[in-house]
Amino acid sequence: MIASQLPILQVIVPLIAAPLVLLLRRSGAAWALTLLVTWSMFAIALVLLAQVMDGGVLYYRIGGWAAPWGIEYRLDQVGALVLVIVSGIGSVVIAYARASVEREIDSERIYLFYCMYLLCLTGLLGIAITGDVFNLFVFLEISSLSSYVLIALGRNRRALTAAYRYLIMGTIGATFYIIGVGLMYMQTGTLNIDDLATLIPAVADSRTIHAALAFLTVGICLKLALFPLHMWLPNAYAFAPSVVTAFLAATATKVAVYILIRIVFTVFGGVDVFAVVPLVQEALMGLALIGVFAASSVAIYQNDIKRMLAYSSVAQIGYIILGISLASSTGLTGGIIHLFNHALMKCTLFLAMGAVFMQAGGVSIRHMQGIGKTMPWTMAAFVIGGLSLIGVPLTVGFISKWYLILGVLEKGMWPVAGLVVLGSLLAVIYIWRVIEAAYFKDPSNDTITEAPLSMLAPMWVMALASVYFGIDATRTLDIATSAAQTLLGGGAP
Repeated sequence: MIASQLPILQVIVPLIAAPLVLLLRRSGAAWALTLLVTWSMFAIALVLLAQVMDGGVLYYRIGGWAAPWGIEYRLDQVGALVLVIVSGIGSVVIAYARASVEREIDSERIYLFYCMYLLCLTGLLGIAITGDVFNLFVFLEISSLSSYVLIALGRNRRALTAAYRYLIMGTIGATFYIIGVGLMYMQTGTLNIDDLATLIPAVADSRTIHAALAFLTVGICLKLALFPLHMWLPNAYAFAPSVVTAFLAATATKVAVYILIRIVFTVFGGVDVFAVVPLVQEALMGLALIGVFAASSVAIYQNDIKRMLAYSSVAQIGYIILGISLASSTGLTGGIIHLFNHALMKCTLFLAMGAVFMQAGGVSIRHMQGIGKTMPWTMAAFVIGGLSLIGVPLTVGFISKWYLILGVLEKGMWPVAGLVVLGSLLAVIYIWRVIEAAYFKDPSNDTITEAPLSMLAPMWVMALASVYFGIDATRTLDIATSAAQTLLGGGAP
């Protein structure tokens, strides 16, 4: 009986736990409850992924009402993979969080952090599992509103400004999305994803549907921070508490990319979007490549490492969108696998910076001087994450970029393949700046000591995962390839 209720439990359990945290108020009890909930969600996500891989698309009808009259949850391979990414990252980050949160958030607000964390987790999990485009909007707003609060909890007053900018830009993105949903509803009379996939081909040539796709694409690209719609992201990541940055960098933008994949390849799956709407494919590919080089170039000149990694995230999103824009099995596989791989590597890097901030009081290049000697385990994890970001063999980054290059070469786009490699070389420059300061300069503060084990253990779980899934990528590639082939099949299954 419980097994059949797992899809709804993914959303209901963290949603109910959030107000319970408010009642607990004590930070220790709030952390323990949040830890229990997140790891439970991770276990459920793994079970659901196994069910989907064995039995195909999973449906759950709330209240027994059949769609489109009732609300339906729908889970396929790519959705199940996103559930695992979000719940897995959420579980590891919260295990790391207790010491870091006590250092970076005022004690009287710590219980609010755990409440907002659970609400954000609820929204992100709900996006991955819902089968309704309006409920997707609802979950998107739950995750976004809680994200604004999480960012604003930072002690630096500039966190408030960053959260406000994110709120404005996020609201614009959500407005564009809901306008697109409204236009689709006007033409089809349904909000169910499978119904839309069935009905849209009949009206695909109408200007209303073209306008809907335009609004949806712009709104989602703003949420996922595709260049040049990324201006909210650097400050949000730089001034948020370190735990918040690690969680959002590894999950929020990935879920937004998932929404774009769902709209393009499922809702519009019965239509060749890139053929019906001129220049969409070229625009996405062009912006993705420009984003890789523009963001990487800006990252090279950043002195704040969190800000540097934020611009790096914009560049990595460019790689994912490049894979999507190829609209081929290999290219889409590369984009989907990079969702998973980038979550691992970026979470590792931001967790390392959270440990440095706690021990050194900052994460500028000046604070990094000699820290490889005083915090060897933390910086070793950072190096592994950095090598993954570059795409060195035996790391997850290599797997992603290899498939992206294969996808580009299948299309005969040799210059684009060269640009992918060149973009990776830019990552060498900004990662090397940190390594040079950490290992080849004398410590600026001899009193700095290694981070506590409670922070090192989760950090190294992510670092080792970045190596393990780079050496043995069979399972993740099987999931990504199966998801890509299903998505390219078009329409409802």
